[in-house]
Amino acid sequence: MATFRPFNAVRPREDVASKVAALPYDVYNREEALAEVLKEPLSFLKVDRAETQFTPDFNPYDALVYEKARDILQQMREEGILVQEGKNCYYVYELTMNGRSQTGLVGCSAIDDYLNNVIKKHEKTREDKEVDRINHVDICNAQTGPIFLAYRSQQIINDVVDKVKQGTPLYNFVAPDGIRHAVWKIDQEKEIVTIETGFKNIQNIYIADGHHRAASAVKVGLKRREANPGYTGDEEFNFFLSVLFPHDQLMILDYNRVVKDLNGYTPDEFLNEVAKAFAVEKIGQEPYKPTAKATFGLYLEGAWYKLTAKEEIRSNDPVEGLDVSLLQNHVLTSILNIKDIRTDKRIDFVGGIRGLKELEKRANTDMKLAFSMYPTSIVELFDVSDAGLLMPPKSTWFEPKLRSGLFIHELN
Repeated sequence: MATFRPFNAVRPREDVASKVAALPYDVYNREEALAEVLKEPLSFLKVDRAETQFTPDFNPYDALVYEKARDILQQMREEGILVQEGKNCYYVYELTMNGRSQTGLVGCSAIDDYLNNVIKKHEKTREDKEVDRINHVDICNAQTGPIFLAYRSQQIINDVVDKVKQGTPLYNFVAPDGIRHAVWKIDQEKEIVTIETGFKNIQNIYIADGHHRAASAVKVGLKRREANPGYTGDEEFNFFLSVLFPHDQLMILDYNRVVKDLNGYTPDEFLNEVAKAFAVEKIGQEPYKPTAKATFGLYLEGAWYKLTAKEEIRSNDPVEGLDVSLLQNHVLTSILNIKDIRTDKRIDFVGGIRGLKELEKRANTDMKLAFSMYPTSIVELFDVSDAGLLMPPKSTWFEPKLRSGLFIHELN
């Protein structure tokens, strides 16, 4: 049984929402974040990445940075750029990319659901990344970036969403990257109760993207509980900002790999080694994008190849059967000696949004070869999470990205 409740959001005024809305803090490096804030002074990135307000050599994890984020957030409220809703609401949030839409519900999930594994995970988190967001949430006293969650589609919830979308949007704008963002408010008691009840009938929800933000929100909640031993469980710090999408609306893009060298093999020797586990078919100069599971594209020395995993290396195991695992186990580790893709500098990753030409560019410049992947499916993500297992790093790339700054959840 999942808890998902409405909240009293802090959000941008309608006329400035398109300027405030920002991509997640972790899609930018420091230089890119600064350029974005200089280009758009109202961008919420100046809250999520407050080091942009300091000199380039200033420690981005200094306490002064998080205090600056808190002060900017407060200033945006005082200036009326951000306003408080005044009552508990849900929101419908629709993102449209290349003519394809996905629609989620904005509200707050329970940290107890995270702790009790009602909210399921599929990735490890890194302590250093957690500490950064813990400090940001705790000092700002607010969650500023939503966690991207998924659930198995429920018709009763879909019906409410479809009805609400017939009304006039609260926000409706196209971001500079071409993604349309539309938001509707749900403030009618009947619809709120229907949604809340609908989620109580859902056994599990799943983190699609935002494992570090989720873990950080939970740890701040636990810290607040410790400081408030008489807590009732209803306080806002017991919940975290979420956008929940039905599984049948989500699209996971390919998450491709580029590698720096052939581990001492000549191209022919490398292809011969690959052929022990995969059928190898030369395609030529036309970029090859896999169209089925257990197939891969390989770009090497100006030519594309199609790799098809042989039956003997395929697996029904939720993790070992993933395409990213087949490539890791039977090429990256066994042939190229890349054992830990988190730390090995010989490998890099390219999100599918960048296209196959980016793979060719990398392989022809700073890298040697590239692999195009068939995307991990949302069902595979559910299967891994349900089994209590973890996906290999860089298994999923979700697009479009949720914007920060459209919804803010204060902790008291």
